[in-house]
This record gives sequence, structure tokens and C-alpha cells, in this order.
Amino acid sequence: MELSAENLREKLQRELEAEHVEVEDTTLNRCACSFRVLVVSSKFEGKPLLQRHRLVNACLAEELPHIHAFEQKTLTPEQWTRERQK
Repeated sequence: MELSAENLREKLQRELEAEHVEVEDTTLNRCACSFRVLVVSSKFEGKPLLQRHRLVNACLAEELPHIHAFEQKTLTPEQWTRERQK
């Protein structure tokens, strides 16, 4: 398993049926051990923040033990539309 922003993005998009996914490697030397993600998925509809984060964590259960820092933002498509209009 190769840890990369692109691999994480593809997996999140596929498994969470995400409308939009951004993954940024925030490690200073880009060594793929620290990431910031934004996931927009209708699977988050009606779920509180903790449940949304658990869905993301479950999706990346194989990768998370190898990641030192992980920041996530999870939005529904409606929230994403509102946020982009700001």
C-alpha cells in the first residue's frame, strides 16, 4: 500500500461516493505522513460530525495507522454549495 494524496483521494471518492474530495499532503517534505482532507458526500446527510468522521476513518482504516497527522472536513453537497458561495 502506497500512501499518497492521490491514492487517499481516489479511495475516499470511491468508497464514500463523494461528489468532491480534496487531499493535501501537509508534511513539510511531502513524505506522506500528514494530510488535510475535505470530503463532500451525500452519505453525510443527517449525520452529526462525529459519525461523518467515523465514516472517513473507517474508509481509511488501513492507511490511518501509517499517518501521523490527519485533519478532516466533512460536508454534505448542500453545505459545500453554501460554503462556496461565501
